[in-house]
Amino acid sequence: ATVNTSVAEDQLRKIALTQSSIPSDFTVHPKLLPQLLKRVEMLDESTVDWATGEMFAFGSLLLDGHPIRMSGQDVRRGTFSNRHAVIVDKENGKELFPLRSLVKDPNQFHIYDSLLSEYAVMGFEYGYSVERDNALVIWEAQFGDFSNGAQIIFDQYLSAAEDKWKSQNGIVVLLPHGYEGQGSEHSSARIERFLQLCGDDNMTVADCTTPANFFHLLRRQMKRSFRKPLIVFTPKSLLRHPKAVSSMNELVNGQFNEIIDDTIKPEKVKRLVFCTGKFYYDLLAAREKLNNEEVALVRVEQLFPLHLDKIQQAINRYPNVKDYVWAQEEPKNMGAWSFMLERLDLVKLNVCSRKYYAVPAAGSSTRFKKRHKAVIDSVFNDAK
Repeated sequence: ATVNTSVAEDQLRKIALTQSSIPSDFTVHPKLLPQLLKRVEMLDESTVDWATGEMFAFGSLLLDGHPIRMSGQDVRRGTFSNRHAVIVDKENGKELFPLRSLVKDPNQFHIYDSLLSEYAVMGFEYGYSVERDNALVIWEAQFGDFSNGAQIIFDQYLSAAEDKWKSQNGIVVLLPHGYEGQGSEHSSARIERFLQLCGDDNMTVADCTTPANFFHLLRRQMKRSFRKPLIVFTPKSLLRHPKAVSSMNELVNGQFNEIIDDTIKPEKVKRLVFCTGKFYYDLLAAREKLNNEEVALVRVEQLFPLHLDKIQQAINRYPNVKDYVWAQEEPKNMGAWSFMLERLDLVKLNVCSRKYYAVPAAGSSTRFKKRHKAVIDSVFNDAK
C-alpha cells in the first residue's frame, strides 16, 4: 500500500531555516558557512540537493515525533563533507546541533562519530533499534565496502531475525557506493551480498538516484505500520552532481517511486536498459553525447522487494523493443545482475557489465577508465 510521506512546504522552510540560525557568539568556519546558507537559498530556487533532502527527512521526522539516532565513521560532518549535522565553533570547539532547535527535547536527535569497529557498532545499533521502534536508527559506513566488517550482524540478525524469532526491526544502513576510480576498497558496497540475503520480504534494498526519492524512502521507513531493515546504497559523486537534484514540489506532493521510467519518446526506442543508482547518470551523459533516442533508461530504485508490476508497466510503454538489458558498472559476478536475472522473468534479459573479476574495481585509474568506458559503450552499441 502507498504510504503518505509528503510534507507541507512551510514545514520544509522551517527546517531549512535551522541551518542559518547561528548564534551571534558562534564562529562558523568560513568554508562551511556558504554551504549552510546554500541550503536556505535553494528554497528560493525550489531545488533540493542530496544533503538538503536528507536534512528535510530528518527534520520532518523530528517534527512528527520520531527520535533520530545515527552513528558511523565521520557521520556528523559526512565522509564527503556533505552532512554537517553538527557544527563546531572554530574558536572554542563548542558544538551546535541545528536540527535540535526543532524540538523541545535535545535528546530526540543524536548523531555520533563511532569507532572503527563495524561489527561492534552495527551490533549495538541493531539492538537499539529493536528496543526503540519509534525511532529512526541509522548506521552509515564511511564507504560501503567497510560494511563487510559487520557481516555477522547482517547474516545472523538483520536479515534473519524476523524469520527466526518473529522480531521486526527498522534499522537503516547507509552504504556509499559507486565506481569513481577510487580503487577496490572505495567503490563497491557489495550489492550482491545483500541481495543474496533477501527473501520473504525480510528487508528493503534501495539504490536511489534523486534526493526526493531518498527523502520519501526515509520517511516511509517510519510511516509504515510495520518495521523492516532498510539497506540504501548512497552516492558519493552524486552528492554534488548538477542533475542529481529534485524540485521542492517532489517533496511536498510526491512519494517514493520504486521504478523511475524514462521520458524519451517510446516509439523510437529499440533497446530498453534497466539500471540503478549512480550508473544511471553515467549512461545518461553518454546518451546525450551520442544524441541517441533508441535506448531508454529505466531506473530500478528499489531492488528488493522487486516490483514486477511496475516494471511491466514500463515495458508496456515501449512497443518496438525486443532487446532488454541490465546494465551495471560492477563486474559480472558482482552487483545486481545475478539477482535481476533470477527475479526479472518478464523478458529475456541480457547484461552489459565488466567481465568476471576477483576484485570489485581496478586500483589503476587508467584501467578503471578503460573498463568503465567499455561497459558504457556496450550499452549503446548495436541497439536492435
